[in-house]
Amino acid sequence: MQWLYLAIAIVSEVVATSALKAANGFTRWEASLLVVAGYASAFYFLSLALRTIQLGVAYAIWSGVGVALIILVGWVIYRQPLNVASFIGIVLIVSGVIVLYLFSRSATH
Repeated sequence: MQWLYLAIAIVSEVVATSALKAANGFTRWEASLLVVAGYASAFYFLSLALRTIQLGVAYAIWSGVGVALIILVGWVIYRQPLNVASFIGIVLIVSGVIVLYLFSRSATH
């Protein structure tokens, strides 16, 4: 269940961060509400995941996967350009998270 909580935390954070751009400096109330709700949900579910997943492992996965997803959201939704280096960076981030999960003695599987 802890991995589901972490996944919900990641998705919530990605939604909230994506809505920050749409909130336009908190001048658009609908997007601003989504930002607040998304971050509240992200931290709540991260706190649940931290009951059983070690802090460093959970944070590395949360931030690494979150960064990769935000880059992809920026590309798909906001039409922000990506180049080969961007894709290589995403692959390296995801690879690092996989290595941490599979080979770290501190990760709970």
